[in-house]
Amino acid sequence: MKNVIVEEVKVLGRPVNPNSARQIRLAELEAKKASGELKRGRPVNPNSERQARLEKQAVNKANGVGQGRPVNPNSARQIRLAELKAKAEANGGAVKRGRPATVKADGSEVAA
Repeated sequence: MKNVIVEEVKVLGRPVNPNSARQIRLAELEAKKASGELKRGRPVNPNSERQARLEKQAVNKANGVGQGRPVNPNSARQIRLAELKAKAEANGGAVKRGRPATVKADGSEVAA
């Protein structure tokens, strides 16, 4: 049979006084946080200009109205994008990019 030696572990740091003003306040904050009553940050003013703008944005988003500048379908970029999309649909959804492969004399393709 072996002798087991039990060592006492000391708690490091200063002892906490649970009756101090700070500890009482921290305990109250924890209790409020647990019950969901803890208010943090600045309260929202429902009559502010920003809240009106956010509400209008939410209504527009629900109705399918986009934000920002509208797209010009006749611009050079939109025409090029439409051509690329048509080319992709013709090739089964894939568009080859980059330089075309060179064809050797024996008929095999080699990337340049």
